[in-house]
This record gives sequence, C-alpha cells and structure tokens, in this order.
Amino acid sequence: MRCVKLKAALAERIAFLVDRDGVTDILVGGAEGADTWAALTVLSLREKNSALRLHCILPCQGQSDSWSASARERYQGILNRADSVFYMQREYSEGCMLERNRFMVDHADMLLAVYNVEWRGGTAATVRYATKIRKAYTNHKSRRSILTRDGKRRIHRDFAPFPQTL
Repeated sequence: MRCVKLKAALAERIAFLVDRDGVTDILVGGAEGADTWAALTVLSLREKNSALRLHCILPCQGQSDSWSASARERYQGILNRADSVFYMQREYSEGCMLERNRFMVDHADMLLAVYNVEWRGGTAATVRYATKIRKAYTNHKSRRSILTRDGKRRIHRDFAPFPQTL
C-alpha cells in the first residue's frame, strides 16, 4: 500500500510541475523504484503533452543486467521510448552511480528527492551535493520551502527541468 501511495504522490507532483510551470524536460537516473516510476509517469503524460521530454541519465551500460526479467523488460521499454539516453561509462565501476547523480544535479535547475531522509546512501549523497552547490531540492514528502541556487527560498518546486539537449 505504501508503494501505491508513493507512486501516486510522485505522479501528482510531476503532473503538477508540467501543468503549473510548463516543465518540458525531465531527467531520471534509471534505477529501479522511484526513477522507474518517474519515467513511466513522464511517458504517460507525454501522450497528452507532446512537448514533454524524458532524458535517461544512466551510470553505465548493463545497469539492469542483474535485475529480474520483468524489471529488465520495463527498463528497456523506458529506454526505447525516452527522448535521449546518456551513459556515464561503458562499464560499471565504483563511483559511476555517484558520477551519474552529480551529473544530473549539475545539469538540472531543481530536484525531487524520493528518500527516507537518512543521511547515508546514494540519494542522500545526491541531496547533500545539491545542498552544497545550492541547487533547489525537496524531499517528496515535504511542502516546505527550498533553497535555490541564488540562496533565496521558494515554496514547493519539485522536479528537475533539463536546461539543454543531450
């Protein structure tokens, strides 16, 4: 039940940004879970909004090799329908996930973080990096103000429009 509510909340936030702010380009990291749900939401919204673009920023080729058959099939379907797919590296190496995450932060105006607010793990490291370089971000549960790149606070801006074509 918790995953169903989280998927619905994520889809609602993405749709809100697309409708309210005219967001057209969204980056996802291609991981199982929230990245997959976000990508599927964007693809669904794109059926009604042809201006919407999905950019998959992946740590390495073969990211899904150890996933279940159904997860790999869903992943490949997303990549096949994405507007762009960018691999940070050809092969897995220690740090390629971090490199992907930092690339997304560096190339986004804002982030939507879906995590449990613990300060360990890849998502937490990404949020810390975004905070360090003063990028806007918010946890998916938060409706509080967020720190923007210019150091000012704004209310409730949630996902990352991609400012340039890959």
